[in-house]
Amino acid sequence: MTTVLDILDKGTAYLEKRGIEDARRNMQMLVAHQLGCTRMDLYLRFDEPLEEDHLAPLRDALKQRGDGVPVQHLLGTVFFRQHEFKTDARALIPRPETEELAEWLAKHVTLPENARILDMGTGSGCLGLSLAHDFPAAQVTLADLSPEALNLARENAPRIGALASAGAIHFIQSDLFQNLAGQSFDLIAANLPYVPEGEQVSKEVRHDPALALFSGKDGLDLIRRFVPEAARHLNPGGWLAMEIGIDQASEVETLLHSAGLREIRTLKDLSGIPRFPVAQK
Repeated sequence: MTTVLDILDKGTAYLEKRGIEDARRNMQMLVAHQLGCTRMDLYLRFDEPLEEDHLAPLRDALKQRGDGVPVQHLLGTVFFRQHEFKTDARALIPRPETEELAEWLAKHVTLPENARILDMGTGSGCLGLSLAHDFPAAQVTLADLSPEALNLARENAPRIGALASAGAIHFIQSDLFQNLAGQSFDLIAANLPYVPEGEQVSKEVRHDPALALFSGKDGLDLIRRFVPEAARHLNPGGWLAMEIGIDQASEVETLLHSAGLREIRTLKDLSGIPRFPVAQK
């Protein structure tokens, strides 16, 4: 007889052997998902026997996780701030750092009445949809070059509630601002690709679309195109907020200054890394 505790212990040992970080937590997430409960509930169910109809899919998920398939893809969802969003191989898995940016914007940015917000490179839509929830009076546009990513964002829109059906959220396929001519915004947020071409990334990250990761020799090719265009699409007093990679802050701040923006600074993430350049027009 295999109990919940047995499968947790054996699965954790297997994932550790395969080099998976935070193996115990990963295994808890897989078991809780299979049983339809929370990770905390597992502590009350350690002695519960597991039947084959639970064990078989768990073995399959465990093998995939050991092969580097992200746990978020196996679960099919990820929590981002106060919402649970769908995630899969069509877009970048939402990162905790991006959550930090969304939280900072919600706390520190004041927007005018009937504000317009743009989430450029929206991917799964988590950032833009969270901003739509935080600024419910705003019109929010989610833009991405990838039609597959935009479809995922559309599927995620109902997860923030009634706002999604109130006509305040718009989706547009666009190579940066190509299909946004004549539009201006009070807040433009962007988590664009910033990984240098050829840089080694983890097995998990390799499951994200390359289009969402890599951007030239130093990772800044797309950002160099984006910043001056974004500045031209900002209303006076409007905010530009971005997420960037390690050691990119200095060059990005120079780009922001050259674009004529002011109040330029790069906020640090919880690990102390300068991660989020913000500026105003």
